This record gives sequence, C-alpha cells and structure tokens, in this order.
Amino acid sequence: GPVRNLCPKLWSLRHLTSLYLNDNNLLRIPPDISKLTNLTYLDLSSNKLRSLPSELGDLSLMRQLLLNNNFLRNLPFELGKLFQLQTLGLQGNPLSPDILNRYNEPNGTQKLLSYMLDHLALNVTQPPQRQWIPVQQRDCSRPTAVFTVMCYNVLCDKYCTRQLYGYCPTWALNWEYRKKGIMDEIKHYRADIISLQEVETDQFYNFFLPELKRDGYNGIFSPKSRARTMSEQERKHVDGCAIFFREAKFHFIKEYLIEFNQLAMANAEGNDDMLNRVMTKDNIGLAALLEVKEPHYETGMPADRLRGQPLLVATAHIHWDPEYSDVKLIQTMMLMWELKQIIEDTCRGYGLTAPTIDCNAIPLLLCGDLNSLPNSGVVEYLSTGKVAADHLDFKEYAYRSSLRKISTAEGKDALAHSFRLCRAYQGDTMPFTNYT
Repeated sequence: GPVRNLCPKLWSLRHLTSLYLNDNNLLRIPPDISKLTNLTYLDLSSNKLRSLPSELGDLSLMRQLLLNNNFLRNLPFELGKLFQLQTLGLQGNPLSPDILNRYNEPNGTQKLLSYMLDHLALNVTQPPQRQWIPVQQRDCSRPTAVFTVMCYNVLCDKYCTRQLYGYCPTWALNWEYRKKGIMDEIKHYRADIISLQEVETDQFYNFFLPELKRDGYNGIFSPKSRARTMSEQERKHVDGCAIFFREAKFHFIKEYLIEFNQLAMANAEGNDDMLNRVMTKDNIGLAALLEVKEPHYETGMPADRLRGQPLLVATAHIHWDPEYSDVKLIQTMMLMWELKQIIEDTCRGYGLTAPTIDCNAIPLLLCGDLNSLPNSGVVEYLSTGKVAADHLDFKEYAYRSSLRKISTAEGKDALAHSFRLCRAYQGDTMPFTNYT
C-alpha cells in the first residue's frame, strides 16, 4: 500500500537527481532531505503533508518541485532560496490567499519565490575582517617605497538583476544598499591605490570621487567605448574603469585610455575575425602615470630617478563571455602592447635616449578583472610572458598576422610581451571563491 514512513537510509543516496514520492500517505518530510544535494526534481504530490521542512531551501539545484494535492496552508520562506526552480506545483492545497494570489499571477512561480526570499529572516554573522598577508620581506639595503593596493569589481547596478542573481534578495541587489557596503569596505582597508571596474559614470562623479576625496584620494575614470555614441543622459549609466590614489603619497602626471575596439580596427588589416569578434567588444583599459613623493621612500630617494619615482598603474576589464576566449586573450595582448608604448614614451620624456628602451625601466602595477581561469591563455600570457601562436584559446581563428604587430617574440610560433611580471598572489591559486 501507500508509503507512510521513509527509511533514513534514503538520505544517504546523495547521487540522486530525481525523487518520486507522490501518491503516498506521507505526513511529513524530515529535514535530512537537504542531504540530497544533487536533487533537481522532487515530486511530493498527493500525500498528506501539512508542512514542509525549511531545509528544502538548501537544495539549490532544484528545478522542479511538485507539491500538488496536499494539506499545506503555508510554505517556509526558505523556498525562496531555490533560485533555479522553474516549476512549482501547488494546486489542490488550502494555501493562504497571500500565497495563492501571487502564485496565480503571470510568472507567478518567480514572483512568489522572489517574495519569499525578500521576506526571509536572515540570521547570519558577518565574515571576519580580512588580514593582510606579507608575501615578501622588504629589502632594506635599497630605497623602498611601500604602498598598498586594492582591486575591486563593484558590479554595476544595471548588471545586478534578479535574472542573474536569483539567489540574492532584491533589497540586497539594490544599489542604494550595496554602495554603502562597498564604500565601507574600500575605506576600511585604506589602500594607497584603488583600482575599480564596473563603475557607472554617474556614480563615479557623484559618489565615488566625492566620497574618496574626503579621505585624501584623487581619481581618474573612463567609461566603455559605447559611451561616445550615446546621449548625455544615456552616458550616465555606462560603466567603466577607475583608478584612485592617495595624494599624500603620489603626484598625478598623466592618464591614458586604452580602447580595445579601436586597436582591433587599427590592427585588423582587413582580417574579418578581428573585425567581427574583437572590434565589436567595447571593453577598455585605463592607466595612470604617477610619481612617488620623496618622503615616502624609507631610506632616501633612489640615485636613478627614472627607476625609483615614476609608477605606471593600469587597470582593465576584459570581456566576460567564456565563448570568446580569443577576444579575452587578444584584449590582454593589446593592453600589454599599449602599456609598453606608454612606458617607452615616458622614458623618453625623462630624458632616456638609449636606442632600445627596456619597458621594465618604470615599475608597472597591473590590476584588473580578467574574467579568466588560472589555466587560461590570458593568465599564461601574463605570467610567462608568452603564449603559443596556435593556442587553443584562439579557437583556430585567423589572427596570427594581425597579432604579429603587437608581439615582441622573434619567432613565428609564439606571441610575447616584454614585461617581467610578478603575481601579488604567489603560491597556489585559491581553491575556491564565493558563489557568484
């Protein structure tokens, strides 16, 4: 006959993706159901359930949850955490009008889940403050200027939607709520140089710049290239990159904008792949040439002013789409080539007249959101200084002749840059980050 009780061993079958418990006489579902973390389909229809465990909300892979024809009067607000749920069956339950009215609206499942998540009482502790981790001891035998750096993608408001972040309450996605937490985080760490991505134009001028100026910073900003084709009102909502620096530690000399779509056009030479795939993406890089102020050298100024005082700070936001690994890699190559030109021009401005200029003559601080995995061509190129001309990330598109012009490699089998970069994160890559 119909099942009244479930064997506890069922909850050890963690490989299950579908579970059919419909048409039984179940009175309750135990909280241990949350152990079936791979469930995507759960049918509890036509039982005698009067309540559900709040732990159901922990089954984050759930796509179909059928609860039809039970005795449910209320639902746990934790169901709002099922952000991938596409089908929710509630027919035949004596649910409260508050639930039924939302459920019966167009797109009712998503509206109900959003309502439940927004009204879920959260009782979570704040994460501990991050600790600075020294990765290298200072060399006290030579002049040293020590400064701290923060790199932060602040997530532009127009990208922060329930469609993309369905696991997050609406109130937490709201910019007025988020911007306070972002600014508190920035001010807490008091970095000397701050590199930001996805900063909305209007928010840079009316929020970030005024707030940080009160704390002794100045900053530069540029929106993505699409802004130049928009009206003044539309431009306010275009995001871009920003660099801030402490005026007590640095003189600002000059800023540089690097537009990848313009560089793609200049280097395409009729290459359809370069025009159709790279030129259509309007990501940018931004650089600030700074000079370190003399009092911040701990053992006196360097004898060679060129090697000690100028500092080139660069940031970039590389294209996001995993299907465009070729574009990511090419944008990174363009960035390094342009930074090389900037440093060579700067060296000449400082009076260096050598026939060949070492681009490492001026320190480069490279920040950014690379949108790339540790095993990607982008990370390989930056870390090792080169990448194979037929790297898999190029997807067999015909870029080789166009990319020769922005490579310092002598042979035909590799594409290279001339910088000797050292990662701030030395050692093993972090095994995981937070869910985004």
